[in-house]
Amino acid sequence: MSDRSAHRARGRQIAAAIVAGCCVLIGATGVIAYFTDTQNRYVVGLASFAPILMAFSLLGIAVAVVSRRWILAAASTVVAVTASALLAPMYIASDRPPADTPGQGRSLHVLQANLMLGLADTGNVLDLVRSRDIDVFTAQELTFDAERLLDAAGIAELLPYRYTKPTPGGGGGTGIFSRFPISGERELPVFTLSNLSVDLDVGAEQPVRVYSVHPVPPYPSPTPLWASEMDMLRSEVSTATSMSNVIVSGDFNSTRSHSKFRHILDAGYEDAADVTGSGLIPTYPTDKSYPPVVGIDHVLTRGARATALEPVSILGSDHAGLVAEIQLR
Repeated sequence: MSDRSAHRARGRQIAAAIVAGCCVLIGATGVIAYFTDTQNRYVVGLASFAPILMAFSLLGIAVAVVSRRWILAAASTVVAVTASALLAPMYIASDRPPADTPGQGRSLHVLQANLMLGLADTGNVLDLVRSRDIDVFTAQELTFDAERLLDAAGIAELLPYRYTKPTPGGGGGTGIFSRFPISGERELPVFTLSNLSVDLDVGAEQPVRVYSVHPVPPYPSPTPLWASEMDMLRSEVSTATSMSNVIVSGDFNSTRSHSKFRHILDAGYEDAADVTGSGLIPTYPTDKSYPPVVGIDHVLTRGARATALEPVSILGSDHAGLVAEIQLR
């Protein structure tokens, strides 16, 4: 081999080592951000994309092995195994049977949708309500105009009961539309945007508590405010201990990789995506030239549990919707 060829080969090896090392660092950054409970805007932002960052460890393994950089290959493997341990369980449906209680067998179909400042196609929303036999529709960014359009489209014929707090514009409005009678209507105090709860009379011994939630995003809102509202949301849903069935549906402005979101799960809740083995479902943004990259819309349950979950297109919105089938206890 000539000196020039040897020099080129050496250069390729060095470049491969740099690429592999960068992949290890990127993947490790995703793992660290996943576990970090912080109010730092940049770390919270990294946590939003933690699964994507972790995936770089797979590229790191491939590049390190090809270039025979065994230490880097081992480091990439450690990161990849850690990432798999964190993410793989989300793709395995739970086999725990539902509780054997009088409500067993009764199920609700829930539609979760952010209406993007009220600009979403209300006709499309009504088509989803009708075709999916929706029992409960939780809406965020509900405006007065959007509610009027929903009424004009005939939502009251399908979901005759409601508790709504629309706004003239912006993203602060929220609503709950139901096939079943509601009581105990309450707007959660202190939150910047409207967060609502109601109790549904589904004909069981106890009503079903339903929340429609929308904490502020960690950006451009002050990240400490987002963290505070996530803690307030956990505190709120933790108090519903007397209810056999609780459903918390909404735009959480948080992903499964945010520790603040997982703290809510620690209060006894299950994410429908986890229980059904649906894994990470990106729901935002849907109005770009590229596919959605983060899953910030969720349906959580306590007592009740999801048996099916599907993302659906909400025309005119920057969020995908979710349709969940919830079996009651």
